[in-house]
Amino acid sequence: MSRHRAQQLASEFLARADAKGWFEALYAEAGNDYAAVPWADLAPNPNLVEWSIAQELKGVGKTALVIGCGYGDDAEFLAELGFEVMAFDVSPTAIAQCNQRFPNSPASYQVADVLNPPAIGSQGLDFVLESYTLQVFPPALRSVAISKISTLIAPLGQLLVIARGREETDPPGQMPYPLTRRELATFEDLGLSSQSFEDFLDN
Repeated sequence: MSRHRAQQLASEFLARADAKGWFEALYAEAGNDYAAVPWADLAPNPNLVEWSIAQELKGVGKTALVIGCGYGDDAEFLAELGFEVMAFDVSPTAIAQCNQRFPNSPASYQVADVLNPPAIGSQGLDFVLESYTLQVFPPALRSVAISKISTLIAPLGQLLVIARGREETDPPGQMPYPLTRRELATFEDLGLSSQSFEDFLDN
């Protein structure tokens, strides 16, 4: 039911030419009912956890950014690895919940938007996590978001993108729209190099 409600709100706001307002509407409507937000597992993304173990990811002395942080579990996980973490979400309610859930967190939570990301300085960040956020945008805004994300990464930094995917020949589906390999390759067109790509069936 929660995914249907998210799709309903997204459609209503897109009809008003507002591709972002539905996030706050959904979080505000959910209140403390975390289960009403379809992507809120209240645990770090298992794909992030598995990848970090395989990569032996260490964050001491490094900076990290979580885009569309939701309720903050991925940000907290990266902070536990030693990163100095900045995390943002377009929803003020989501950010308030992060601060409520993790009152003593070393992570910095703020209200911001991937289409207008916060200033992070000219050096960029050592690690950037983009998990499922690109999928909620229609194609025209998705390309803008990819371009913005590509500017946030330090020259020797890493970007991890976690997304549901589809083949080019598959229908685009409903929000959250699965992404194609070609769409992800846009990051390479913007100057990043691909270190690895994994296509798998999840649970």
